[in-house]
Amino acid sequence: MNNKKTVVVGMSGGVDSSVSALLLKKQGYNVIGLFMNNWEEKDDCGTCTATEDYEDVRRVCDAIGIPYYSVNFAKEYMEKVFSNFLDEYKKGRTPNPDVLCNREIKFGPFLKHAKMLGADFIATGHYCKIEKKDNLYYLKKSKDKSKDQTYFLNQLNQQQLSQVIFPLADIEKTEIRKIASENNLVNAKKKDSTGICFIGERNFKNFLKNYIPAKKGDIVDLNGNIVGKHDGVLYYTLGQRKGLNIGGKSGGNGERWFVLQKDVVNNRLIVSQGEDDKLFSSSLLATEFNWIPEKPKIKKFSCLAKFRYRQPDQKVIVEINADETVNVIFDKKQRAVTEGQYVVLYDEQENCLGGGVIDKVFFN
Repeated sequence: MNNKKTVVVGMSGGVDSSVSALLLKKQGYNVIGLFMNNWEEKDDCGTCTATEDYEDVRRVCDAIGIPYYSVNFAKEYMEKVFSNFLDEYKKGRTPNPDVLCNREIKFGPFLKHAKMLGADFIATGHYCKIEKKDNLYYLKKSKDKSKDQTYFLNQLNQQQLSQVIFPLADIEKTEIRKIASENNLVNAKKKDSTGICFIGERNFKNFLKNYIPAKKGDIVDLNGNIVGKHDGVLYYTLGQRKGLNIGGKSGGNGERWFVLQKDVVNNRLIVSQGEDDKLFSSSLLATEFNWIPEKPKIKKFSCLAKFRYRQPDQKVIVEINADETVNVIFDKKQRAVTEGQYVVLYDEQENCLGGGVIDKVFFN
């Protein structure tokens, strides 16, 4: 091992990034911890979670015996991630800020700042693998399939993949906590972070109201009959069943209502009851497609796909169009495929082939 190789680890205060730093230190790297403060507002309880997380980073780095720094990317996060997040919601779509955060922050300004600290590589606590073959970098699923995060890394390019190490590639989550405990890391039992990237868990509707003013309107069924009132059509998601407050309406069939469509132009939330076959689509059109490791040489092929995180792989046929958009045709109809989210492709060898934004969904 070349002891002079320097790795800057993105430290979040969580157990995954902490163990990543620990493992790299034990492997002989010169390790530096770097904490990103990307969101400066307090949470719903009035707590500045970044302050608490940084304190955990400080204690972990002291325990490991590595230097650590903090950098503020709140401006970049607002401009490159959160502004897009809001724009997509205003269009009635459901964006995935975690994907953009990886591409635009963790592997953008963070990588640049790490280079200023003398980094040969950066490292994160993501669960995934990198394999180099014929001078190309492949992104592969991690050993722990229940934690695999290649879905969120589908927009990374070859330059970014060539400069990152994923220390947790072949380790199960239970082993991660065991390693943390055996090495007396203070966050060994810390709860995994959830919610929006760097923003955390929130009452989502209340959070959005701070940025997108509420505009109440009608909830209607497929025949145009008003069955309730919504708080703002943008606050709901396709397939949503909870929080509609229209259960038990007269004339219904007694089954649960679910969101079928968001009519942003007319400020109507369109719902259906019971049978949700109308939510099952047959194909989609994706834009802004990023191919890993490179664009396929054939224009039509079969592979596997995910339309949301943690979804089991689904068989699809992919067609690359002349304008670089991508048609994805499902082997079996899929429920609640949502515009604004990402479709991510895989092959049988667990390589992530890349992904793109779901621009249109088709039901025929």
